This record gives sequence, C-alpha cells and structure tokens, in this order.
Amino acid sequence: MSFFCCRNQVDLFSRITVLICHGFVGSRIGVDRLFVKAARDMAAHGFNVVRFDYAGCGESEGEYGAGGMDALLRQTRDVLEHVRNMESGAPGKLILLGHSLGGAVSLLTAARDSRVDGLVLWAPVLRPFEDIVRIVGEESYREALQYGQTDHRGYVLRDTFFQSLRGYEPLREAKRFTGDVLLLHGNRDEVIPVDSVFHYERELRLRQTGRCETEVIVRGDHTFSAHDAYQRLISRTTAWLAQQAGNETVAV
Repeated sequence: MSFFCCRNQVDLFSRITVLICHGFVGSRIGVDRLFVKAARDMAAHGFNVVRFDYAGCGESEGEYGAGGMDALLRQTRDVLEHVRNMESGAPGKLILLGHSLGGAVSLLTAARDSRVDGLVLWAPVLRPFEDIVRIVGEESYREALQYGQTDHRGYVLRDTFFQSLRGYEPLREAKRFTGDVLLLHGNRDEVIPVDSVFHYERELRLRQTGRCETEVIVRGDHTFSAHDAYQRLISRTTAWLAQQAGNETVAV
C-alpha cells in the first residue's frame, strides 16, 4: 500500500516536525483547504510539516476503512516511520496534529508509540463508534448492519469498519501519553460537540507527566472555516509549537 504525502520543509534540522492526520473520509487538503493553509502557515514559522492521505482518501490507493481502526493506526505508524527515516540524525521533536477522527487516531498512536513527542488535537472525536455513527446517520448504519455495507458520500463503508471502532476508547488511553497536548475546539462545532474537549482535558490533566492546554475557539465550526476562527486556531497552534521548540517568541 502506498500513501500520498506532501511536505512543507523549512529546515532539515528544524526542532519541530508536524505530521497532520486528517479526519473521517477526509484528505490531506482538508475542507476549505484547512490543512494546506495550516501547513503553509506553520512552515512560515519555521516548522516542518508533513500531510498525507489515508488509504482510499485523496490520492492514496486502497479502500477507506478496509482493515478498520487498526488499519488507520497502522497507516499512521507507517507514515511516522517514513518521517523519522527522512529526519534521520535530526534532533527535532515529532508532533502529531489530528483533526476529528484523526485526533482520536493521533492520540491512540501516541499512547502506543514513544516516538511521538507531542499532540495537537483539533476538534477530536471522543467516542469513535458513537461519533461516526452519528455522522453517517442511524439509517446508513442500519443499512451496513443489514447488507454488510453502506454508501457515505461515495465511500463504501462496511459493517466491519463500524464494528472495529467499538474496540477503541481514546479517552481511556489518554493517560498513557506522557507528552504535552494542545486541545482546540470550536464553540459552534455541530459535528463533534464542544463538550468532548473538556472530557479530554480532565483526563489529560490527571497525568503526572505532560502538560495540557485547552482553548475553545469563538465562532469555530468543525473545520474552523470562519476567517477569525482559523486565524485564532493557527496562531494558538504555532505559539504552542514554538514553546515545544524552546522558542516562545510567537505571539498568541
């Protein structure tokens, strides 16, 4: 299986490399070019950024959801390994930036892989099974149960994909990650309720190691499409990344 990746490289020895993990049936481009803009803005602040398409999304091969949640985690680790190989000898930190379902995948990956130094979670899914069923709709989910698959926005989603989500509860695994975390969520998110971010915050603040910072973005929808919401999202993110790099000169 091959994945389509795009890299905004500033400095081979940059102290920060960000790997962007897109959400459910998304792509490395993002709604309203969210990830394109974010990658360019982060690169402008001196951070290396890598974007990729999960299997079956964007320009990557394969079928989305084949192999279930396990496959999404495996693909994330594969790209992480690829990034680490590209960064061979570089001393920088590797940060996973996950949006929506990509947020849950990023957290689960970080909880299992010590190569991840930090997490930025934008509007992260809290309960993968419940959240994805709500997004596709109960009728479509029942269709998958009855016929083995359903169509969602042109993607064939199999019953096995939905059932695979049941076995993962990122909230329960949050304490296993010992790095710093930045949580950002829009107050107008109608896809993943903003209350989700407070559940994550509570669990992450109970850890003995690792800091957690949280902000609710005013006028932010699920993809932070409003101009001022996006500007706050990216300014908060770049400031946090600068702190991780040991350079706190970026204004919040």
